[in-house]
Amino acid sequence: MRKIIVIGAAGQIGSELVPALREKYGNNNVIATGRRTPLPKNIVDSGPVIYLDALNREMLAKTFYEYEIDTIFHMASILSATGEKNPQTAWNININGLINVLEVARSYNIDRIIWPSSIAAFGPTTPRENTQNETILQPTTMYGITKVSGELLIEYYYKNYNLDTRSMRLPGIISSETLPGGGTTDYAVEIFYEAIKNKKYTCFLKEDTILPMMYMPDCIKCMIDLLEADASKLKRHVYNVTGMSFSAGELVSEIKKHIQEFDIKYKPDFRQEIADSWPKTIDDSFAREEWGWKPSYDLNSMTKDMIEKLTKKL
Repeated sequence: MRKIIVIGAAGQIGSELVPALREKYGNNNVIATGRRTPLPKNIVDSGPVIYLDALNREMLAKTFYEYEIDTIFHMASILSATGEKNPQTAWNININGLINVLEVARSYNIDRIIWPSSIAAFGPTTPRENTQNETILQPTTMYGITKVSGELLIEYYYKNYNLDTRSMRLPGIISSETLPGGGTTDYAVEIFYEAIKNKKYTCFLKEDTILPMMYMPDCIKCMIDLLEADASKLKRHVYNVTGMSFSAGELVSEIKKHIQEFDIKYKPDFRQEIADSWPKTIDDSFAREEWGWKPSYDLNSMTKDMIEKLTKKL
């Protein structure tokens, strides 16, 4: 049985990843870590929880040793919109935290490291339709720069230290459980809350802005599937993945099928420029071929499930 640590367990993905991992691998075999953001009660009550700062290499080494860690999910990150407001902080946490994890991991018996990259690794010079796995990576945001740097780092540590590093370029993630944390695709979560609570929303992207997205259940499945993938079948360390692509207007149309009185306004801000530098659609055929990636949700089924769950919740 794996001994897993989730660094950044209080984040949007981490807070749902930990319960899924505990269900699969056992509560006591999944250690959740946090730094500033309080961890959800269900995580605190169901298994080990510790304070951990990924910028402190000695603390990482002590934790990996004491808990006999063999599997790492390194989720701690400053996202795109927040990163543009605090670029130095984004670099420090996203890159120095990753280097610390990789450096300590190569000194211990770490079997596998999962670190999520992002479609932010692409940029305005990347082909935006059916974006390939191997393509131009020239991002214009600090978040994207840290993701490209991180992709190169995990390749380097595999080549030079034989660390089994694995990554997926995540699109926008939509969740019914956790609020977004400062990303450019946050509108696709906020819009559901406002549609249900207030029947209106002002979108910070244009109506025709198309971006790749993924529903959280598929995101969690994606991470666990890549963790468990047979190493002999993997031909690379970074994979494109996607669930669906839609415009803000298309999402509104789906929501209106359930909430007819929903009113939308569009008022693009600085995040529009970021969105315009990202792909519209993603080619994730390598992930499908090499480790069987396949999403379960499309726009219709995701919207229906989000509205049902949030209506009960709110």
